[in-house]
Amino acid sequence: MDNLAEVRARMVNEQIASRGVTDARVLEAMRAVPRHEFVDTSDRVLAYSDRALAIGQRQTISQPYMVAAMTEALALRHNARVLEVGTGSGYQAAVLAMLAREVISIERHEALASQARERLQRLGYHNVRVVVGDGSFGWPESAPYDGIIVTAGAPAVPDALRQQLASDAKLVIPVGNEYLQHLLVVTRLGDRFEEQRGEACAFVPLVGQRAWPDRHGA
Repeated sequence: MDNLAEVRARMVNEQIASRGVTDARVLEAMRAVPRHEFVDTSDRVLAYSDRALAIGQRQTISQPYMVAAMTEALALRHNARVLEVGTGSGYQAAVLAMLAREVISIERHEALASQARERLQRLGYHNVRVVVGDGSFGWPESAPYDGIIVTAGAPAVPDALRQQLASDAKLVIPVGNEYLQHLLVVTRLGDRFEEQRGEACAFVPLVGQRAWPDRHGA
C-alpha cells in the first residue's frame, strides 16, 4: 500500500484487463479512483484485493472487476447523464464520474448516502449527485438517461428503469434470485428493448417496492 498508484495499476492489469475488460477509458478510471478511500479504515489493506467488502447496513463495495465490467457494458459517451441505483460507498459513482458529464446516484440508506456524498465531494467528484429513495422506481425527474447501472440484484428488471432509458442507451443490472444473478444488459431501441444475458454474479438484493421486500426493516 506504500505506492497506491502502482497498487491500482497492478489491480487493473491482474484483475481487470486480464479478464477481458478492454475499454481504455474504463481502465484509466479504475487506475485513477482511490478505492481505499471508499472502504472502512479497518479494511484498507484489502482495498485493492479481488473481492467485495462490507461497508455497513448489510451492503458491500463491489469487486473491482465487476465494477469495471459493468461500467464497460454501459458504453458511455463523454457527455452522458448516468443513473446509478445503489450508491453504497460511492466507489462506482466515482468511476462513472470519470466517464460521464453527470451522475445521479440513488441510495435507500440515509446514513450511507450522507457518507458517500461527503466522500465524493471531498475527493473532487463534483458531477455526482447522491439522492435518497427507492431505486426500483429510478429517478424520473432527471430522465431520460444515457445509461443506468444497478449495483444490487433484482428478481426482474423494473419497468420504471427501462422507461427512463434514452434511445440507444443501456441498462446494466444483475437479475436472478437473492443468492445468484446474471448480468443483464438491456438496450433501448426506440419503443423496443433488446436484452443480452452475461456472466454470473452475486450482489446484495435490490430492495424496493418493485424489487425484493425489505426483510430487515431497514
